Amino acid sequence: MKWTDSREIAIALAETYPDLDPLTINFVDLRNRVLALPGFDDNPAHSGEKILEAIQMTWIDEAD
Repeated sequence: MKWTDSREIAIALAETYPDLDPLTINFVDLRNRVLALPGFDDNPAHSGEKILEAIQMTWIDEAD
């Protein structure tokens, strides 16, 4: 997975952290959780607020 795979990342986050409300996570924690996902293989420096926001919004959609 790469930073641009927001849907795939969101699904993995929802499966890995089913009890975590994506509305309550800050971007630092979100970034760290994405980096820890199995199969995530992208440069940590390539994340930014827009990318993290897209992942978070997609995760919120997946959680519904």
